[in-house]
Amino acid sequence: MPVTIKTAEDIEKMRVACRLAAEVLDFIAPYVKPGVTTEELDRLCHDYMVNTQGTIPAPLHYAPEGMTPYPKSICTSINHVICHGIPNDKPLKNGEMLNIDITVIKDGYHGDTSRMFYVGEVSPQARRLAKITYECMWLGIDKVRPGAHLGDIGSVIQRHAESSGYSVVQEFCGHGIGKQFHEEPQVLHYGRPGTGLLLAPGMIFTIEPMINQGKRHLRVLADGWTVVTKDRSLSAQWEHTVLVTATGCEVLTLSDGAPPKPVF
Repeated sequence: MPVTIKTAEDIEKMRVACRLAAEVLDFIAPYVKPGVTTEELDRLCHDYMVNTQGTIPAPLHYAPEGMTPYPKSICTSINHVICHGIPNDKPLKNGEMLNIDITVIKDGYHGDTSRMFYVGEVSPQARRLAKITYECMWLGIDKVRPGAHLGDIGSVIQRHAESSGYSVVQEFCGHGIGKQFHEEPQVLHYGRPGTGLLLAPGMIFTIEPMINQGKRHLRVLADGWTVVTKDRSLSAQWEHTVLVTATGCEVLTLSDGAPPKPVF
């Protein structure tokens, strides 16, 4: 399928949906602490989305072809879970790291973002992994402009991750987004500069690198959704949705509580 170039009206509606998605992460941040369950975090986010924002949680009952419907409203990926962790009734423990992935639908448009959280006091190794992954995402964002290639984004992410001693998950990637949860293009987090799709104003897609402390290999658990590192090493992920503008890019999933862009 071709890449959809968003109209001015599409872009305005995407700005709203993406800001609301980011605000869910701001809302839930104070609740992430030892003893809370991810099921409780899911319930809080669901109620906030539906009753306060008037948005629809996009993951709930989402069912790509051949997959069972996703049973919850958010994804909660802990420690060695790479992505798509399903909230459950197990309490979070001090020292764990957690990715919360939020996608909302507002007026038919999707906003998608994720953020890393620390449960109590985490190890310096976990903090470094989350920091480098955050830098990877922003280095990728900095490459977004008309005339750049998707390979420019993947290349800078891969180089920063691997030079820091980490590996890049290759089976999952960023994606176009709009009226559909997942659209073209696929945004790989590895690659070569000057290769891949040429970027043009009006494209909207996510950049969401998944970086492993150990090897890049993964396995999918029996629930069909939860993806973990094969060697059980820690994994981290951050995600923003970006718009290609006439002069560069606009990050659509910024909010008052979003961490600042790193200084390189």
